[in-house]
Amino acid sequence: MDIVVKGRKTEVPERFRKHVAEKLKLEKIQKLDGKVISLDVEVSKEPNPRQADRCDRVEITLRSRGPVIRAEASANDPYAALDLAAEKLDARLRKQHDKRHTRRGARRLTAAEVPDHVPGAATLNGNGHAAPDEQSDGVPTKKIGSLEVKGEGPLVVREKTHVASPMSLDQALYEMELVGHDFYLFVDSETKEPSVVYRRHAYDYGVIHLSTDPMVTQVQPPAAGGTLGG
Repeated sequence: MDIVVKGRKTEVPERFRKHVAEKLKLEKIQKLDGKVISLDVEVSKEPNPRQADRCDRVEITLRSRGPVIRAEASANDPYAALDLAAEKLDARLRKQHDKRHTRRGARRLTAAEVPDHVPGAATLNGNGHAAPDEQSDGVPTKKIGSLEVKGEGPLVVREKTHVASPMSLDQALYEMELVGHDFYLFVDSETKEPSVVYRRHAYDYGVIHLSTDPMVTQVQPPAAGGTLGG
């Protein structure tokens, strides 16, 4: 297995590629996860001068037969960003390794027990759902591709498609921690419906479940201007 290093809207010098190979030791990674399929490193640069202290961003994505593990970090140069991202990747790999070796014979954690076993996690708060921000009327709207955008932008869109296996809520919380995101989209193994678990303020978790309303039917809107008679 090789490490694939690529740049997004920036050139990646050969010196940095060699530093990646020295920093991400494949032997060490394969000891923690012997089923690694690919390891990608993406480097990008933020042109905004107001973000000079974190203008260089490095994202490491490790794919194996288990869950995808992702670590990303930003700094004022790509080497510092790589060091930070590599530390996060190592911590998440060790967490996955420890879980895999202690899972046999152990019961699954419930969502309420996650804070006692996952460092930095807190209690699951199911008292409310995420409310969309209210948009004021009169804001100009423009269409970019399949999206309608209010205001001027700029707009950055990254579209991804993933194959998802049904999982429980506590597994979704765990995998959200592995990829280091503030939300995680999954298919609930009990309801077979799409759901999202997300990080709320004050270190709480929230979850949104989507279900189909059987009373709602799709009705084609009437054609503008009525029909034309012959």
